[in-house]
Amino acid sequence: MKRFGWRLLAVSSVIAGALAAAALAGAAETRPQYGGALHVAMQDAPASLDPAGSTPPDSFARRSLTMLMFDTLVTTNESGRVQPALATSWAPLNQAGNQRWQFRIRRGVKFADGTPLNAEIAAASLRTANPAWNVSADADTVVIERAEPEAELLAELAQPRNAIAKRNPGDPASGTGAFHVVDWQVGKKLTLAAYENCWRGRPFLDTIEIEMGENFREQMTALEVGTADLVEVAPERAHGISRAGRRLASSAPLELLALVFNRDIASPEEKLLREALAWSIERSSIRSVLLQGAGEPAGSILPNEMSGYGFVFSADADLARARQAREQAHGKPVWSLGYNANDPLERLLAERIALNAKDAGLTLQPTPSANADLRLVRIPLASPDPWVALADVARLSAAPAGKTGGSIEELYSAERAVLATQRVIPLFHLPVSYAASAALRDWTLRPDGSWALADAWLGSGKP
Repeated sequence: MKRFGWRLLAVSSVIAGALAAAALAGAAETRPQYGGALHVAMQDAPASLDPAGSTPPDSFARRSLTMLMFDTLVTTNESGRVQPALATSWAPLNQAGNQRWQFRIRRGVKFADGTPLNAEIAAASLRTANPAWNVSADADTVVIERAEPEAELLAELAQPRNAIAKRNPGDPASGTGAFHVVDWQVGKKLTLAAYENCWRGRPFLDTIEIEMGENFREQMTALEVGTADLVEVAPERAHGISRAGRRLASSAPLELLALVFNRDIASPEEKLLREALAWSIERSSIRSVLLQGAGEPAGSILPNEMSGYGFVFSADADLARARQAREQAHGKPVWSLGYNANDPLERLLAERIALNAKDAGLTLQPTPSANADLRLVRIPLASPDPWVALADVARLSAAPAGKTGGSIEELYSAERAVLATQRVIPLFHLPVSYAASAALRDWTLRPDGSWALADAWLGSGKP
């Protein structure tokens, strides 16, 4: 009996030791680990990494790349509150008009090429991004002066396009962000390495390898076979991926899908025709069938989550009203409807909108041409700040933007004024979605829809 008891004790000790080791391993898996290469795929194929560059235009992928390598003077948290970044403090120099602001530059920060950050470099960077601004350096501060009072200046400065960059002739711009460029095959592949001396601390990942120009299908295949850890997800596939149990992250509605005319209304009859088109579009059925339930039908430029009043603008089709407006107009114009030839969803959407228009007595001809009478466009809302977002859409659609800042009533009036030009017909508000492998831990989405990977790390791959 004694020998049996000792054997039992020995077996119990072995089991206990194994359980303890497993528990320690599990605990280690929940703690961030340094090292590893993160593999990312994206559809964009940018020709430049400069935050202020114009090719390609603003996109969620471009924002993500920018914020991996660069920092802004200020940033915003999830609730929209402005936080210090490369500027430690700021204040208006003329309290009445908010036309001149002073920003104190953080000390001890260096660019990835070793150059210390100073006010002169920061001011030069902002002048490049905003030629119309009056930006100057004064000792260790940057002074920004605008011609008109600017209530939303801080929100504008938090945008990735206003990230601070040190521009070097012949080389990619240098930043102060968590990663820096080690290999750049233009439009094809970008390899980033951890910036050891980043002012916010070294990131956990060693490198990030980004494959560019990959369509949604190619990206999902890469995720499934294990050659990618983070990929973009097409809006119409988000629900299916979620039901399949994959790790999916989606933002608030941050993208406006809309029809944009290439010129102003030329006559009262054309105004009626554009009204007829807006009333003819069956957004609910398009959402159910083509978008597979993604997003929300939109009659407003700003999502309800951003403005609080989006529900006031009707997104329902009214074929009787559309036909009535059409019958009041003389002539029967044929409009060309442009779409992105590289996006199969846009082609289907354009064809469906043309069918809706036909029911109202209008003729739309879908075409991949960039010179169409109106275009189906996907507009990433420039900022979580509603005034900045509205001003950007107004600029893209050549509609009058008006002043920025003010009460919710003034915001509502400003949006109505943009919609009244009938340069833009809102269709849907869409979230931006990403799928990740089980190995990728502690990554998040910023309020503007870009990835935040400075605190991300790679585990064993087990959920």
